[in-house]
Amino acid sequence: MSSENERPGGVPEQLALIRESVRKAKVPKAKPRTWRGAALAKELPVARVVVNKGVLHLDQYFDYAVPEELDADAQPGVRVRVRFGAGARNVREGRREGGGLIDGFVVERRADSDYSGPLAALAGVVSPERVLSAQMLSLARAVADRYAGSLADVLQLAVPPRNARAEAKPSPEPSAPPAEPDAGTWERYQQGPAFLRTLGSGGVPRAVWTALPGPHWAEEIARAVRATLASGRGALVVVPDGRSAGRLDVALTAQLGEGRHALLTADSGPERRYRQWLAVRRGAVRAVVGTRAAMFAPVKDLGLVVVWEDGDSSHSDDNAPFPHVREVLELRAAHDKCAFLLGSTSCTVEAAQLVQSGWAAPLVADRTVARAAAPLVRTVGDGELARDEAARAARLPSLAWQAVREGLKSGPVLVQVPRRGYAPRLACARCRTPARCRHCAGPLEAPDERELRCAWCGTAEGDWHCVECGSTRLRAQVVGARRTAEELGRAFPAVPVRTSGRDHVLDSVPGQPALVVSTPGAEPVADGGYAAALLLDGWAMLNRPDLRAGEEALRRWINAASLVRGQDEGGTVVVVAEPTLRPVQALVRWDPVGHALRELAERAELGFPPVSRMAEVIGRPEAVESFLRAAQLPPDAQVLGPVPLPVADPGRARRPGDPPVGEQWERALVRVPPGSGAPLAAALKAAQAGRLARGGGDPVRLRIDPPDIG
Repeated sequence: MSSENERPGGVPEQLALIRESVRKAKVPKAKPRTWRGAALAKELPVARVVVNKGVLHLDQYFDYAVPEELDADAQPGVRVRVRFGAGARNVREGRREGGGLIDGFVVERRADSDYSGPLAALAGVVSPERVLSAQMLSLARAVADRYAGSLADVLQLAVPPRNARAEAKPSPEPSAPPAEPDAGTWERYQQGPAFLRTLGSGGVPRAVWTALPGPHWAEEIARAVRATLASGRGALVVVPDGRSAGRLDVALTAQLGEGRHALLTADSGPERRYRQWLAVRRGAVRAVVGTRAAMFAPVKDLGLVVVWEDGDSSHSDDNAPFPHVREVLELRAAHDKCAFLLGSTSCTVEAAQLVQSGWAAPLVADRTVARAAAPLVRTVGDGELARDEAARAARLPSLAWQAVREGLKSGPVLVQVPRRGYAPRLACARCRTPARCRHCAGPLEAPDERELRCAWCGTAEGDWHCVECGSTRLRAQVVGARRTAEELGRAFPAVPVRTSGRDHVLDSVPGQPALVVSTPGAEPVADGGYAAALLLDGWAMLNRPDLRAGEEALRRWINAASLVRGQDEGGTVVVVAEPTLRPVQALVRWDPVGHALRELAERAELGFPPVSRMAEVIGRPEAVESFLRAAQLPPDAQVLGPVPLPVADPGRARRPGDPPVGEQWERALVRVPPGSGAPLAAALKAAQAGRLARGGGDPVRLRIDPPDIG
């Protein structure tokens, strides 16, 4: 001990004592990450791990040795770090070493391994929190097999990233089950009260619910959740967007009280979202509402799953293997033996098939009740617009003007336009031939009423004439929300005009007279409901080259019309579309179920989904051809195509999965009859895994049950 660390009386300073004790202590040296020479766990020394490698040819479990120091924490369900990719040649002292560090989950502890060679050791346990249950692992495996994907990709969607600060905080104590609710507005449905009673008694009903128009859907879902919680079970509700989640959040708070449910949306932020997710995983919270990623929420003793508005494209995940919320919740209902509720003011073809097959029962209101709750729907066809030159120029016939004037006397009026912006695309006013650029054949546009220019190459067009009829007059193919708002503002100068679209979405508007111009899906809720609504440019949605064009147009119209007051209160909806078309007639009769059943019958006759199962194969022509040739498809599989996809231009926005700019890709559709969906997914997955294992070649993208098939 140095003399400089001694006091005058020979008593050492406190700091010197600490240093001396540290020198004499026999602290073991830190183990290297390979744990070379470390003793293994005495019991169950092997951990079976799913590693975070989403490639299909590595879609399997890997065994790792468990060091004794990690024995207590390396339990099934925890996150771990492992070394991967070292190869069998890099072995020292009977332990495989090398490779890169990646994340994974322990799925099982075993006494021995199926692998006869040396095992690498777990590099470390990230957290002792068990975030992956056996039930969730089984569900993720089923989803991966259904969509020809890998388990690791599904787990990335199912388990959120770790947040250490949120994980360190304890979750609240579980609350006592609430009392059963009264039927409330469920009385309007023929089997509504019976559905709630069955949930409250611990039953597992399955229902396709056609909700009545109006603002009551959130409260009705909240009552179903409360009835499930009253039986001692948990409930999960998945909605398409944050606005719907917010309305349901308010309704659940009113039914259950503060802190009795979790809200899982992207707007919550990573720490708060993970804290809420942990509260659900630990059983502190038994009710969950959220957007798409919440479909895997680990609710304890799950008794009810609900999906609202299953036709919304937001329910289809953009990441591999592209699962759909409706299908995942169907799997959860079967795996967890819980109740299932699919609700919407409209009705998809898939929902109609669930009822027709007997898998679910219909939950609907009497026709007289539905017609009374719905607004009066009136139609305006293209013939009337063509006869009225002034109405054709303004896109609003006299019937629409009259509905707007009458509606503004008692409240706000909603105007739905198919897209945002000013005048995105132009066409010949006489024959409606799209106006194209003479240099690159791109679409011509007139942004902010300036000179014509090409939307692709930017070339100005000063002397345009129609190549079909020679006319020099133009009209907007689809006039955007901003242009429509300007037209209506000039027509009604004393009335405020508000817009709601992608850049700025309104949640709600007051009940005072105003014009609200919105794109589909962005319609705000009006206090007391809208007095009237105009659905403009219906042909633009109906003429889309897609199998679901009619179904999607009807869904958008009904969603907007559901915000309008009922007939008893004078609510009116005017739709500008050909009156004889099936979706328009279904809107007039307020019969979404009948429209879905007719669509289902036609698709069954033609062999289209959902009656058949279909897969999409996209890639360069030679890659698609070689993939289909190598795949051992089921004997009843039918290959449609391949057909070339549009070449992506530099000036156009690209969606996920679109071909690279300037490259020619092709798409083939593989169709199988009912019962062959699982063999088709297995065959495509095996072919893709073999292709990846061999390496080289152009990539091929797979998607089971694509939402858009043209």
